Amino acid sequence: MPVDDTSMIKVTDLHKSFSMGSYELPVLKGINLEITRGELIAIVGASGAGKSTLLHIIGTLDKPSRGTVVVDGQDLFQLTETQQADFRNRRIGFVFQFHHLLPEFTALENAGMPALVQRRDPTSVEAEATALLTEVGLGARLHHKPGELSGGEQQRVAMARALMQKPDLVLADEPTGNLDTHSGDALFGLMRDLNQARGTTFIIVTHNDKLSSQADRIVYMQDGMIV
Repeated sequence: MPVDDTSMIKVTDLHKSFSMGSYELPVLKGINLEITRGELIAIVGASGAGKSTLLHIIGTLDKPSRGTVVVDGQDLFQLTETQQADFRNRRIGFVFQFHHLLPEFTALENAGMPALVQRRDPTSVEAEATALLTEVGLGARLHHKPGELSGGEQQRVAMARALMQKPDLVLADEPTGNLDTHSGDALFGLMRDLNQARGTTFIIVTHNDKLSSQADRIVYMQDGMIV
């Protein structure tokens, strides 16, 4: 889809190391990356390349050892933890390999959970969650609990939940990793459709070469660096 010329996200000289006793394990080694609003980016590479760590730092779920992540001119790590949490809730939707749905709640309740946590009006939340679940193809499964849904359907509920707060950025970490080929293809097609229809920026970590080839751009990582 056509995208703006200006960068939405700018990652500069990003490093991340983890302490292993007296040893520092470097995971990210100077990442520089710009992402344009409305892009669908695939980040690929072998296990241990640092893909998920990069995604988590962009989403402020983890902190860099040094370097900056700037979104729309705001350096995310100059914010307080409370401000970062507010940023995540307003601006970012997350989809993980393990969908993390609450088993005792229905698809409708799971999808609406981010808004309910913010104490938004339950009637309007139910209406919005119903519309989202219908948009992702689950209009007939609103009152089913996760145990009554297939893996692909559960991941669609997770996608609806990620979109509940109308984020302009969705971060997806191996979202098709636990799905069969057909369900994985369908979920990726859904993300592509949502990207085009809503203009939502997607950053997707994936091992699936077939799916990554459908992205606007592929970012290859190896040993903590973009190659």
